[in-house]
Amino acid sequence: MSPCIAVIDIGSNSARLVVYQTSSQYGFQILCERKSKVRIGEGAYQANGYLQPLGMNRAYLALYEFVSTTKKYPVSKVITIATSALRDAPNAEIFTSKIEKELNLKIEIIDGKKEALFGAIAVINFLPIKEGITIDIGGGSSDIALIKDSKVVDTFSLNIGTVRLKELFFDNNKSIQETKEFINNTLKRLPSHFKSKQAIGIGGTARALSNGIIKNLYSEKKEVHGFSYNIQQEQEYFSKIAYANIKELSQFSLPKGRFDTIREGTLIWQSILKYIEAVEVITSTVGIREGAFLFYKERE
Repeated sequence: MSPCIAVIDIGSNSARLVVYQTSSQYGFQILCERKSKVRIGEGAYQANGYLQPLGMNRAYLALYEFVSTTKKYPVSKVITIATSALRDAPNAEIFTSKIEKELNLKIEIIDGKKEALFGAIAVINFLPIKEGITIDIGGGSSDIALIKDSKVVDTFSLNIGTVRLKELFFDNNKSIQETKEFINNTLKRLPSHFKSKQAIGIGGTARALSNGIIKNLYSEKKEVHGFSYNIQQEQEYFSKIAYANIKELSQFSLPKGRFDTIREGTLIWQSILKYIEAVEVITSTVGIREGAFLFYKERE
């Protein structure tokens, strides 16, 4: 079996492992995928960013299992990246040092601009995209890249994410209006040249919404990757989700695993789409992990 590269992505909400086997200079196949809803950022946004013991312990156990899984394959390199929750955490080094010492995993905490870059690299390589803005809504941040002529020309990261909003607003019974004001005030930081009629949705929120739209509109199964829709036609659907209570979410054809943060994600999604003046969305099922694999593979 050819040598493999493993990518571990530690997000605020979930941790994921993908084992890639290279088949040519640019080609590869996925041999293994694992996901664990570790919620390493749980409780941190109400504690000045400090990671809490419960979340760190869940992440440790998931990474332990991931390391064990990589040993089943001829993995020559493990790329471990962490995003918003760890880059915001004053005590991140406690966690990363423990992981390096006990599991022999060196974690690279990437900034939001690099996170956005990885997502955009994946999109350019796996979708016929020449122009547009990628939007990746995570647990702690939303990371955005501007693509022109099939090249990434700028990236930006905003501190609006699903878990962050859940803890700061929804869990504290604050109004939708207060949540929207927070999102819109944060969006004012996004440079004015981030405008495009085409948005490319990366990550769990975008995929979940596209899946819901597909189930509502089509009797036959359609591929999510590359699925596109007109934003204006889906605004009512988005608004109903954002304003629903958690017991009502089952009527929107959404995956149950997204119920706890889909309202927050939908509010962010709507706000960003409006701000960048997008008209159409195309959905991507590739993102940060594929982008990280391609980025580091080129540098070997």
